[in-house]
Amino acid sequence: MKKFRIILMFMLLTFVGQNVKAQCSFQNTAFSSGEFLSYNLYYNWQFVWVKAGSASFSTVKSVYKGTPAYRGSLITRGNNKVDKFFVMRDTLLCYNSLNLEPLYYRKGAHEGKRYTVDEVFYSYPGGKCEINQHRLKNSGEHEWKKSTFNYCIYDMMSIFMRARSFDPTGWKKGFDVDFPMADGNSVNPAKLRYQGKVNIKADNGHTYRCLQLAYMENENNEGYKKIVDFYVTDDSNHVPIRLDMHLRFGSAKAFLVGMNGVRGKITAQVK
Repeated sequence: MKKFRIILMFMLLTFVGQNVKAQCSFQNTAFSSGEFLSYNLYYNWQFVWVKAGSASFSTVKSVYKGTPAYRGSLITRGNNKVDKFFVMRDTLLCYNSLNLEPLYYRKGAHEGKRYTVDEVFYSYPGGKCEINQHRLKNSGEHEWKKSTFNYCIYDMMSIFMRARSFDPTGWKKGFDVDFPMADGNSVNPAKLRYQGKVNIKADNGHTYRCLQLAYMENENNEGYKKIVDFYVTDDSNHVPIRLDMHLRFGSAKAFLVGMNGVRGKITAQVK
């Protein structure tokens, strides 16, 4: 009987540990390996919108430290015309498990005369979420910080990949999805806010019925500020058709040019 209780306790603890870890996993219903999305970038310069560059997002199956994973890559490039006023060369990379658990995040940002790198390394010992954060400052100084949480932590890329599989059925305007957001040296509250449906014309000439989502951050407890408005197809793929970015130096927009390797049929196209 004692041996049975020990086995039962072991099974219970094993289940609890797996259940806690499973909270960081999420079923992917939106994308497949090989998806490639491309965008035109526009900046608001002295009240005029000008074409200023391009962006692309790709997702492929890969391996991260022996774990099968999705590798997501987002690249933004300003053109020579805009470089005269403001250089923007951002490269974001993430690895998520096939169950969408964050494993690694990196953002290399060349903005103006500044170049910085943020990294977040994830692990899940004992069912907890442990992150090791690294920031390379423009001065060349390195900052490192390690923290452990009883709940899941995300970054800009991992929450984007996860949010594409959210089921918005029953959502009403103003509905919020709250989550903690990490960068290279801090963790702050963030949220996605549902703002209804709207038709959006992309730069590929087609118009799509879209869900409008606002990404908001509460940095240093100074109140929530809107960072990006996402317009994603109102179908199972949730492909971003347009992004309105509220930047420190002004405003920018990204419009879809092309999509390849999309998982399901695009049923949100209206014309």
